[in-house]
Amino acid sequence: MMELKANIPSGPIEKKWDKARFEMKLVPPAGRRRYSIIVVGTGLAGASAAASLGELGYTIKAFCFQDSPRRAHSIAAQGGINAAKNYSNDGDSIWRLFVDTIKGGDFRAREANVYRLAQISVGIIDQCVAQGVPFAREYGGLLANRSFGGTQVARTFYARGQTGQQLLLGAYQAMLRQVGLGRVTLFPRTEMLDLIVINGQARGIVTRSLATGKIEVHTADAVVLATGGYANAFYLSTNAKGCNVTAIWRAYKRGAALANPCFTQIHPTCIPASGEHQSKLTLMSESLRNDGRIWVPLKKGDTRSPDRIPESERDYYLERIYPAFGNLVPRDIASRAAKAVCDEGRGVGSRGLGVYLDFSDAIRRLGEGTIRDKYGNLFDMYDRITGENPYKIPMRIYPAPHYAMGGTWVDYNLMSTVPGLFVLGEANFSDHGANRLGASALMQGLADGYFVIPYSIANYFGQAKLDQVDEDHAECRRVATEAQDRVRRILAARGKRSPDSIHRELGKLMWDKAGMSRNESGLKEALAKIPLLREEFWKNVCVPGAGEDFNQTLEHAGRLADFLEFAELLCLDALERRESCGGHFREEYRTADGEALRNDEEFCHAAVWEHAGPDRKPIRHVEPLTFENVHLVKRSYK
Repeated sequence: MMELKANIPSGPIEKKWDKARFEMKLVPPAGRRRYSIIVVGTGLAGASAAASLGELGYTIKAFCFQDSPRRAHSIAAQGGINAAKNYSNDGDSIWRLFVDTIKGGDFRAREANVYRLAQISVGIIDQCVAQGVPFAREYGGLLANRSFGGTQVARTFYARGQTGQQLLLGAYQAMLRQVGLGRVTLFPRTEMLDLIVINGQARGIVTRSLATGKIEVHTADAVVLATGGYANAFYLSTNAKGCNVTAIWRAYKRGAALANPCFTQIHPTCIPASGEHQSKLTLMSESLRNDGRIWVPLKKGDTRSPDRIPESERDYYLERIYPAFGNLVPRDIASRAAKAVCDEGRGVGSRGLGVYLDFSDAIRRLGEGTIRDKYGNLFDMYDRITGENPYKIPMRIYPAPHYAMGGTWVDYNLMSTVPGLFVLGEANFSDHGANRLGASALMQGLADGYFVIPYSIANYFGQAKLDQVDEDHAECRRVATEAQDRVRRILAARGKRSPDSIHRELGKLMWDKAGMSRNESGLKEALAKIPLLREEFWKNVCVPGAGEDFNQTLEHAGRLADFLEFAELLCLDALERRESCGGHFREEYRTADGEALRNDEEFCHAAVWEHAGPDRKPIRHVEPLTFENVHLVKRSYK
């Protein structure tokens, strides 16, 4: 039986992280170079971890499937990063950030982890400024702040609409410094295919070179996964096309439990899909909701251009329904509200699946120059994609799959149920509950990489017994052979359907039955159809070319094979969680006014899934969640 030990320190919540750090085992400086660490993923979490661990003197191998770490999906984050600095002097504090995050996640996250995140947030900004990240500044020289959804203070630091890119460049430069010093070895164009577990400990990975097709084994004393989220299970999402579930899914099948896979975030501020030809969707930053007002026509079927619809015939529905927060309600609430007005027949655009994000009031009040300074690159991107000038015509937006709050289960020290396997950033489940507040993804990735993993991995090394393991170990050879066999099986199918066509079919099924809104019958239908689609994949997928070559169709097919398994667990988790909370909205469980209805008596826990073997139903465990500092209350933004 799998045992879940969260390893949360005792004592007052304000003292837990200090207490944990003091009690953790240490590795002296001279001893660190004896330990080797594999870091998979070089986005914000992975690059900051590799940089920090390399700086401490460990020997690091860092892997990414992009041609450069600078292309990690972290670069796409636009709006900002949260920190409880209270530079705006509007009442913010570590405690308020903690409370907002717990409440925003609908009371489905660990208090201890969330408080630590709020504590560390203030140091992240100092670290990034020291690295040269060009945050926006006020006239007096202080760093500027703006608001994001789910808060009533301005705590989001930003670099125009390029915050993720600038933060990633800072972490990338720190990591490249360690590459130059010989402490970090970088492996670009290299994808993890499997995890190697020896004597119950994570000791390495199997990789495939995307340039040559060569399959190799890499061993180490610990493995760190920082591979992002799984929203591409829905095919159309705001994620980069390469984002996938393979690393954490392979770890799951080797013993690392997955927690809350049904907790997926729908982002309300996305450019609507324009047709079946699209392969991904484009995000418009949540920061735009600071100055943009969201509305739809009052009348159903009103197809007039927005400039011809007078104020009296517009419904600023978020301001009407949620006056306390207005257009800055959390993402799950804004998304469901947009879907509701579109379902009523009041959506805009050719497909009726859109709402207006209108800047005319802000432009009149502040001037076009001010808006251009704050959001210019985002407006330019929207213009290039849609051919519409948002300075003159309101943007059209609609919700889309975005972030994964669920992921690999980790304890307080970010270690999975497999000793020696640590999971950072979006790839773990730990901080965001059932709904992530905007601008908190970058905060968590950098907190995990810069500030948490250096302590927790030393604590592991300080007490673990590690036998000598090299690439010729029998288990390494066995796992590598299994990975090679999977590649050969995909290539051998020689069917008639492209991976893209099958992925698109899976995505439509997932969006319709397990997307923004879910119900029992729809989830059961998806659970019946996914195995059939998986069977269709293995019988009828067509992957031309060879495995010993640059073959992007093969890359996609391998990732899709894992999505076809993972999607079933996501739906099963959603079916078993008989409540609505955050981004998980079960239609059967709603309040009289249509809001999410939690069931704290039965589901105030993390659902933690253990792989039970091929063709066997996974085992569901629970980690109870206790709230001693933020009392369980009905979440309200009205």
